[in-house]
Formats: sequence, structure tokens, C-alpha cells
Amino acid sequence: MVLFGILTLLAILALFLFLKLIFSWWISPILRNRMLHRYGFEGPPPNFPFGNVLEMKKKNGVDSSFGSSKLTHDIHSFVFPYFSRWQNSHGKVFIYWLGTEPFLYIADPEFLKKMSTEVIAKRWGKPNVFKNDREPMFGKGLVMAEGNEWVYHRHLIAPTFSPLNLKEMSSMMVESTKKMMDRWITRINSGGNLEIDIEREIFATSGEIIASTSMGIDDENARTICEKLRTLKMRLFKTRYVGVPFIEFIDIKRTIEAKKLGKEIDKLLLCIIETRKESKVERKGRVDLLDLLLDENENYGKRLSTKQLVDECKTFFFAGLDTSALAISWTLMLLAMNEDWQNQLRDEIKDVVGDKELDINVIAGLKKMKCVMNEVLRLYPSAPNLQRQAREDIKFGNLTIPNGTNMWIDVVAMHHDPLLWGENVNEFQPERFMGDINGGCNQKMGYLPFGFGGRMCLGRNLSFMEHKIVLTLLLSRFRFKMSPTYIHSPSIMLSLRPAYGLPLIVQSI
Repeated sequence: MVLFGILTLLAILALFLFLKLIFSWWISPILRNRMLHRYGFEGPPPNFPFGNVLEMKKKNGVDSSFGSSKLTHDIHSFVFPYFSRWQNSHGKVFIYWLGTEPFLYIADPEFLKKMSTEVIAKRWGKPNVFKNDREPMFGKGLVMAEGNEWVYHRHLIAPTFSPLNLKEMSSMMVESTKKMMDRWITRINSGGNLEIDIEREIFATSGEIIASTSMGIDDENARTICEKLRTLKMRLFKTRYVGVPFIEFIDIKRTIEAKKLGKEIDKLLLCIIETRKESKVERKGRVDLLDLLLDENENYGKRLSTKQLVDECKTFFFAGLDTSALAISWTLMLLAMNEDWQNQLRDEIKDVVGDKELDINVIAGLKKMKCVMNEVLRLYPSAPNLQRQAREDIKFGNLTIPNGTNMWIDVVAMHHDPLLWGENVNEFQPERFMGDINGGCNQKMGYLPFGFGGRMCLGRNLSFMEHKIVLTLLLSRFRFKMSPTYIHSPSIMLSLRPAYGLPLIVQSI
């Protein structure tokens, strides 16, 4: 009798799991697909439970100039060949599916503008499928927070980027960059011209800068965290089937490795946090991110939990590191290709900086350098896409975007759209930003290097400052040329990065 009861219970459980699978993999996606069609949205037909993922994974024929030594900045059809192809069939706004999750693809800035005006920042959500997928990297930090929790976290972190704090950070940026320069000079003096993987070197130096300016971490721990974050990113984003039900159990090796790396990074950061807590030494001068996170926020009357502290540190570390390192790396590549602009920046540095000490006030005068960075972020945006989720029905015009709809905003597509930028859209022309913060783009929402609205990147001024300081020091001491070994193959690994590194020839001046 007992055995019969156990078997009956197991049978009921099995039936429940089976029905849940049928609902998740088949019934729910079909109902949602029909609802989106009723609202007027079309797109490539999905095949459940994979949605459009299998088609996205296919090897597609692309311009043969990619993966070779030939260089072109017309990268959208290479990094997002499926979106480029679907645009031709469905326009710049359509529905596609990651597994059983529908995404509203948006590459139309006018549509984005009309939609976003109906939603305040704290009412934007993040797609649940990405929250789960990226948990080892970001946890529940600011990037993934929503609602009042997002407001609280942003309010807590914002003072890190005050003008006074940025001014104090500049000396640390100079120190870390000079260490890297000393290594380069030693190698050049021992062997003449130097071919160096710029992306790897800048990544390591930016890691030291982020670590020291935000959490007071020493260089050795900074390098360890950087390497673990780099490895974690490879594990999470190299081969993925996002949105496919139970994929974390099917691809169990990747899931275990990612969680293990995430926990190792958590452990390192937790040790740093506990050491700061226990030191009880009053810190003079600049207040860093960790100080702010550890202090009670009087307006909210609560402290972050230990897990929240770790998540915020991890989010800040990764987001700041990737944004700055990649922007500087792509800039050096473009300057190596365009030596005239390299020389123009060098002349501007002599005129504006001269022998002055580098700080936020001095580098504010580097107008041409600012234009160069804007153009770099247009051609090679560190954040190639943005994701949002509707937390309520969004109505504008005669359209309704249903509650729960995920959105994928294709920044690369808009930054390379000739209808927005003109026929020279794929040319490196920093002068387009002279006196025009939108670079001549005929739609304000067509240029989104740091996101949009209230959820725009909080650390953008820090990124601009690091970019100017590092470039000023490097261009004052070195000349950069393209290496014959460089293979131009931008790839999406959460961020837009060079798939095979970025070797350049570096010469002393």
C-alpha cells in the first residue's frame, strides 16, 4: 500500500513536470506569439523550443574582408548577420525569439524615442532570461536592479563620480598608465620596434585603474580578478542557447564552470570588503565606491547586505573595465590607421597640456580627443546592444507593447545606418562631432554609446576621463602603426571586442 502511494505520487509529479514542459515549450510561446501578431508585430517564424536561436547559430556567408588583414568599419552584417538579414525582410522593428522568449528588435531611433517617452527609468525591467544567464557576472547589482531597488542603488553609487572624486582618481590613472609605459619602453630599448597586443595590455592596466580607484585593491589582486572576469565572460558568452528551457542542465559543464568562477570572484571581493570593514581606519580625502557602499544611507535608513555589496563591486568592476579598455583599444587601432589624426591629437596635447599635471580640469580642453572618442564609440560601441523589458503595457500611437515583452536595441545597426549618418557612415571622421554632440545624426536617439534615459551609464564621465588621460600619456611617448599580423574580426562577447587580439607596432618618439 505504501509502495502504491509512492508510485502514485511519483506518477503525479512526472505528469506535472510533463505538463509544465508542454506549457513552457509549446503552449505559452504560441499564445504569446499570437498576441504579438495581434498587436501588429511580425518577424522570422520561431521553432519551439529553440525559437530563432538555431538560425542565429548558423555559419553565414559574410564579407570576405573580415577575418583577413583588410579593414572595413562596415561591421553590422558581420557581428549581427541574422539581424542584418531579418531587417531586409521585416524592417527595423520586428519580433524574434530566443528560445521561448520573444524579443522586440529595435533599430529605429524614432520608434525608440516614442516608446521610451512613455516609460520612466525605474519602470524599465531587465529580461529575466539575461538575469539568470548573467547572474555569475553581475549578480543583482545596479545593471540588473529594477524599480525602487534600482533607485536606491543608483542613489548610493552616484557620489562616486562627483567632480571632486574624479579629480582624485586622475593621479591613480596616471600612475598605472606610466607603469605600463615603462614596461613598453624597456622592451623597445631591448629590441627596437615593438609589436604588442594592445587590447590585452590596456585591459590589464584598466583593471588596475578600476580596482585602485573604486575599491583600493592592489595590483596583484586586480590582475587576478581581471583574469577571472575575462575567463568568466568567455564561458558565459562564447556558445550560448539563451532562452531555451533547461539549457543550464543540458549544458551542465558550462553552467558549473561559470558558477564556480563567479563564486571565486565573489570570495576575492568579499575578502577585500571584510578587510576594509575591519580596518576601522578613517580614510582621508577621496571617498571611493567601497566607502560609499559600506556607509549607511541616511535617506533610506538601510545598509546593503553582504551579497549586495559583492554584486555592486563586481558590476562596477566589470562594466567599468570593459567600457574603458575596449574604447581605448579601438581608439589606438583607428589612430594607427589614420596617422593624420594621431598627429593632430599629439599637437593638441602639446598645446593644451604641455608640462601641466594631468587632471580633470586640464584634459577638459582636449576637444579633438573628445571628438575622436565619440567617433570610436560610434563605429565600435563597447555596448553593442541594450536590453529592456516592459513591466506594463506600453501604448503609443496605435501600437501596444504587451507587459513582459523583452526588447533588444541594436546600437551597432543605428550607429552604422546611412539614413541616419549619411553615405560616409562607415568612415572614421571625428570632425562630424565638432560642435555637434550628436555627430550630425538626424535622430537624437540614433547615437547611444552609453544607453539612454534615466538608465544611462552612470560612469560615462569616468570613462571619458580615463580615455583622455591614457591617450595623452601614450601619444606623448609613442607612435602607433598597424601590424601586418592584425586580423580584423570584431566579435560580440557581451561587449564588442577584437576576436584575435589587437597587435599594433609601437615606436618610441
